[in-house]
Amino acid sequence: MDAMKILAIPLLITLLQTPTTRSVTVTSSKPKVDVHEHTDAVLACEFKTEKDQNPRIEWKKKGKGVTFVYFDGSFSGSYAGRASMEGATLTIHSITQKDSGEYRCEVTASQDQVNLGETTVALNVLVPPHVPSCEVPSTVFAGSDLELVCKDALSVPPATYRWYKDNKVLAASTDSAYSADIKKGTLKFNSVSISDAGMYRCESSNSVGSPKSCVAQHLAVVEYKLSVTTLAAGGVGLLLLLFMSCLCVCLCRRQRGCCRREKQEKCLKPYSLPPPPPPARNPKNYKHTQSFMI
Repeated sequence: MDAMKILAIPLLITLLQTPTTRSVTVTSSKPKVDVHEHTDAVLACEFKTEKDQNPRIEWKKKGKGVTFVYFDGSFSGSYAGRASMEGATLTIHSITQKDSGEYRCEVTASQDQVNLGETTVALNVLVPPHVPSCEVPSTVFAGSDLELVCKDALSVPPATYRWYKDNKVLAASTDSAYSADIKKGTLKFNSVSISDAGMYRCESSNSVGSPKSCVAQHLAVVEYKLSVTTLAAGGVGLLLLLFMSCLCVCLCRRQRGCCRREKQEKCLKPYSLPPPPPPARNPKNYKHTQSFMI
């Protein structure tokens, strides 16, 4: 037992004297950032190195490809003039919806044994509701189906929708003649009635800003009626059309028959040869039959 203790002491001393392998470590105190549009976004990046006190810091944005934000001590592209660095933390000023995405902070410490570390930060730019586009027809027939559409494609997070008729909220229920989808912004009628006529508008809303509404549009519902007079007039018109069609067909057939008879008569006439030309006079056979006196 004493011999084992004597052997273990040098081994422990050797382990304590051996330097531990350390590498650059990169972290973010806030890996997900939600900020309002046209404000400043702070993308935190903290690092620790083993030896290198002046590591190289880079920021990149992921998308269809990788875009440099900060490289070789300067900002690139649209970030030049509207971004700043403090340590490894990146601040983007007056952000827009185009700035949304995933950013990567990379720290390269060339003097460390493991010299590369990185972390990612997701930036989500919040956009308040915009005035939605509303599709409301001016006139529909009673009994037909109908769908009203409302859309706000710019708000982040996506907007929810409410429809109003004559400034009263339409709340769909099992007994109502319509159905409303608050996420898609649609208002559907299976069979429109005269009582559904009125002024319709849609309102979009989310958690970022105040709701926005489109201008109210008037929907007219027309009752489509077929009276006895209309049916009688339609029947008479149809009969006249059939009569004229038959008359035209008969005339065309008669004219074609006459043409054929005329052609047959011309073909049956006998062909007569033309008369022969008069015989030519021969000067040798010419005889003087009468004399002339001067």
